[in-house]
Amino acid sequence: MQYRKDKKGNDISLLGYGCMRFTRKGASIDLDKAERELMAAIEGGVNYLDTAYIYPGSEAAVGEILHRRGCRDKVYIATKLPHYLIKTMEGVEKTFQEELKRLQTDHIDYYLMHMLTDAATWEKLKALGMEEWIASKLASGQIRNIGFSYHGNSDMFKQLVDVYDWDFCQIQYNYMDEHSQAGVEGLRYAAGKGLPVIIMEPLRGGRLVDLLPESAKDLFRKDPEGRAPAALAFRWLYDQPEVTCVLSGMNSMEMVEQNLATAAQAWPGCMTDSDKALVEKVREEIRRSVKVGCTGCGYCMPCPSGVDIPGTFRCYNAMYSEKKSSGRRDYLQCTAMRKNTSSASQCIQCGKCEQHCPQHIPIRKELKNAAGELETISYKAARWAIQRFKLW
Repeated sequence: MQYRKDKKGNDISLLGYGCMRFTRKGASIDLDKAERELMAAIEGGVNYLDTAYIYPGSEAAVGEILHRRGCRDKVYIATKLPHYLIKTMEGVEKTFQEELKRLQTDHIDYYLMHMLTDAATWEKLKALGMEEWIASKLASGQIRNIGFSYHGNSDMFKQLVDVYDWDFCQIQYNYMDEHSQAGVEGLRYAAGKGLPVIIMEPLRGGRLVDLLPESAKDLFRKDPEGRAPAALAFRWLYDQPEVTCVLSGMNSMEMVEQNLATAAQAWPGCMTDSDKALVEKVREEIRRSVKVGCTGCGYCMPCPSGVDIPGTFRCYNAMYSEKKSSGRRDYLQCTAMRKNTSSASQCIQCGKCEQHCPQHIPIRKELKNAAGELETISYKAARWAIQRFKLW
């Protein structure tokens, strides 16, 4: 296992264990199976475990496994505060204490504001007394490092990096999100500020493996070097020195073993020219299946009406290159879960964006098409509830 340093000099395993996708047996997590897989990863050098309050049964499963095996002190636990469900600092404290109880521990090593979407949300939390609460927890040692996880564009991400003296952050990043979400620009900005960056969705929920277009799968089947889709995607991330840890939602022993083997051979600069060429070919095959030829360059931004144009097209494309539910879920996270919504339907057809698009995309037309498919009745109801109850 390779390790990289956090802000305080601790060694973090390059491969982290994402505990959201433990195998379930009916309504419950298959605890014995999860224990075998998690312990194999820990014995292989993984020391960063990521869970969250809202992952059903996950915190309790992690706590029970570590208690059974007596290895709490061998790992770092990262979990998350669902601030969007809480209205008072009393509620924050109650939730935090519940998490400690579930995890059977007296401290959280890495605590995140879960899905912190914009600076306005942080200001709202500050007004409640969040900064003082964090300071007290850091002073007592109940929280060792404070950070946030993020879904959205790079400009807002950089603003969030700067609103507080964070210890770390977590972003969605992979070779298809290089220029969307926080992207490589956000990754390098955070690292330049001294923040360790934890990576989630390195395989876009497995979509860069099992749900690749057949033409992309064929590239791997015919690859003379025998490279596997998952290993290549991880190597692409490990190649970048700004990446601290890459989370994988492992739920089979095969996944654990393969990911451990890949992480053992990973370092900045590990990607060969042949690796890079294959990534580019796979990207091209994925792009062939998309609806809009947006590269995520951002030249169309900012939109006078607040539409997240690159984010909308990324989610619209994901509906067709991956599956409709994943595109719609990402769209809800990126456009509705913030104080100032950025939905495609906010477009007023001014055309300013089209004057700057290097791909000459008919943006107004495509935004209308995207809104028609992304903004379902369920989306509109969720957006109304988020704004009405200030869940952002």
